[in-house]
Amino acid sequence: MRNALDRVVCLCGLLVLGPLLAVVAVLVRFEDGGPVLFRQVRIGRRGRPFELLKFRTMRTSNQGPEITAAGDRRITRIGRKLRDTKLDELPQLWNVVRGDMSLVGPRPEVSRYVVPESAIWQRVLSVRPGITDLATLVFRNEEVLLGQAEDPERFYRETVLPEKLELNLTYLQRATPLRDLRLILLTLRYSFFPHGFEPEAIKRQLTA
Repeated sequence: MRNALDRVVCLCGLLVLGPLLAVVAVLVRFEDGGPVLFRQVRIGRRGRPFELLKFRTMRTSNQGPEITAAGDRRITRIGRKLRDTKLDELPQLWNVVRGDMSLVGPRPEVSRYVVPESAIWQRVLSVRPGITDLATLVFRNEEVLLGQAEDPERFYRETVLPEKLELNLTYLQRATPLRDLRLILLTLRYSFFPHGFEPEAIKRQLTA
């Protein structure tokens, strides 16, 4: 029932946001040419791989690490604006319509970071991944944190990802439709109005 509701909401969202999506697509194509969408295989529910969609925010010659730290020169000017406001994630509304994702759920990872035999990963992979989740909101400034690390890849794998998984597990144990709605509204708020963002306060609001 929830999945059907998510699909209907996202289909309506795609129709309503059609003009905005078209404008963003034109801006992406105009600045750097190449494809408008970035496609990447992520691991979804029950370990099933699927193709996640985003507006492309990096230059077509974007060879480098899969994680992105602040100051990454591969990011285009329009790409930086899209990342700051999370508008680059809008194509994932189609992922929800297709049944790959939900509005709220653990963010899907690339296969290299997934440990299927781990108990916490098994719990996280038991639900559909989402466009937003508690960990995504708490770590909305993740690129800044990675940019301050001596080894961003190692810092993500050993520090950021384990904490994200714990937040995912905590939220899954307490998730309700009302909490999901609050999480979506907070994600929208801090995407466009980041002033006053306090990760610890967010944790308390959504896990109390």
